[in-house]
Amino acid sequence: MVGKENQGAEELNQCFEKMMMGSRGGASNGAKGKMEGGAIKEWKDIPMELLLQIVSLVDDQTVIVASGVCRGWRDGICLGLTHLSLSWCSKNMNNLVLSLAPKFTKLQSLILRQDKPQLEDNAVASIAAFCHDLQVLDLSKSFKLRDNSLYALAHGCPNLTKLNISGCSAFSDVALEYLVSFCQKLKVLNLCGCVKTASDSALQAIGRYCNQLQSLNLGWCENVSDIGVMSLAYGCPDLRTVDLCGCVLITDDSVIALASRCVHLRSLGLYYCQNITDRAMYSLAQSRVWESVKGRSDEDGLKTLNISQCTALTPPAVQAVCDTFPSLHTCSGRHSLIMSGCLNLTSVHCACAFQAHRVFTALPPSAH
Repeated sequence: MVGKENQGAEELNQCFEKMMMGSRGGASNGAKGKMEGGAIKEWKDIPMELLLQIVSLVDDQTVIVASGVCRGWRDGICLGLTHLSLSWCSKNMNNLVLSLAPKFTKLQSLILRQDKPQLEDNAVASIAAFCHDLQVLDLSKSFKLRDNSLYALAHGCPNLTKLNISGCSAFSDVALEYLVSFCQKLKVLNLCGCVKTASDSALQAIGRYCNQLQSLNLGWCENVSDIGVMSLAYGCPDLRTVDLCGCVLITDDSVIALASRCVHLRSLGLYYCQNITDRAMYSLAQSRVWESVKGRSDEDGLKTLNISQCTALTPPAVQAVCDTFPSLHTCSGRHSLIMSGCLNLTSVHCACAFQAHRVFTALPPSAH
């Protein structure tokens, strides 16, 4: 017992020193005045208001240790903490979540990204049972999770605005459809690699319920077709970022729907979508008509376009898109029009590249 008590005291002292060092580097002048004017010599002397300010400056591991110091600290931290990341936890993340979720009930953002799958359905069920204010949740690479997790989140966390379940390959499309019918405030959804989850039926449900959606990653969801993407375009007109990389079934119809319906589209990924032809490119170029409305600038419109491995495209069609959107660049250091693997598109250049070429050729021979 003595050994354990000494170890606990040592951890507390280390925690206190670390927190105080962090506060000196980032605390406000007012906080520094309190520390210097008061008699804060040990961890238990810290006022709750100052404790929460210090907690905001240290890493999440230290926050968890601090929450175990005493009941007062636990209650103060648990009620004041809104953002937490456990991605540093390489072992026993599931048990850690089970122990923390009932305490940190005011969490708004929880990052549980893993290198090796640790999370199980009971941990997500605990999050859903206690963290009802959650808005941001990252469960990426949680290969062990099953549909029960999505069902629990649907009921317990209806205020989700950002959800990352990329790599969670066991979820079904039925479970996703159920989730989005409850979580209708979603603005950012990452389904990259969720082949079984991202079906046309699921995308139709997203288009039906998630009208505020702004960003959707469907990378390598190879079952997605034009039916699903067109449903998204019509149901989610505020889409700004759409990644369809590796969605090999989609055709020009998907791009045409996005170009005509999603007027705020800023980033579009079409890597390895080899059914895409010039027709899709010209639809993007012509979609800029809406930008002639008073108040629009050259910065509006597409800023990133990935058409790598889209080998059916020709230079005139891609050049038309590049000429339409000034923010698309092919020049060195500013590549936002990505054309890797399209050897026939080497003649496509942005306005910057043409201008640089004109300046270079206009220089006298001696300057060359």
